[in-house]
Amino acid sequence: LDSPSSHLPHNTTMVFKRHVEIGRVALINLGPHTDKLAVIVDVLDQTRCLVDSPDGSIPRHVSPFRRLALTDITVPLRGHGARTGTVRKACEKEGVVGKWEKTAWAGKIEKRKKRAAMGDFDRFKCMIAKKKKSAMINKEFKKLKKAM
Repeated sequence: LDSPSSHLPHNTTMVFKRHVEIGRVALINLGPHTDKLAVIVDVLDQTRCLVDSPDGSIPRHVSPFRRLALTDITVPLRGHGARTGTVRKACEKEGVVGKWEKTAWAGKIEKRKKRAAMGDFDRFKCMIAKKKKSAMINKEFKKLKKAM
């Protein structure tokens, strides 16, 4: 009999690159620890996992998968339920926080936090700077267009 996998082409590749696994670094996207990194320490069932902080910013706790956004970063952890100290040492060795800060995702979050912290006058100054930048770009563009 034909198995279902025999109908797939031989050159198929996995669609997803980020899988729920022990040692996967995730971003918490809901709750009191929003926008903080966590490492999956143990998978409890189909909807929940035990997470711990790579830098001590959040306590070890059970989190549902829907509150986590998986990143490309992984940490080599052996077995289930690694202790907090083991997780932190592994994260320091791998440079998890440094890798995270280099990503565009982390930059977007930082930019969003800065914008949220802006006051009225800061927003005004930002608007004026954008207008000046746009005016300079348009001026140069018109020069180049005229030269053609």
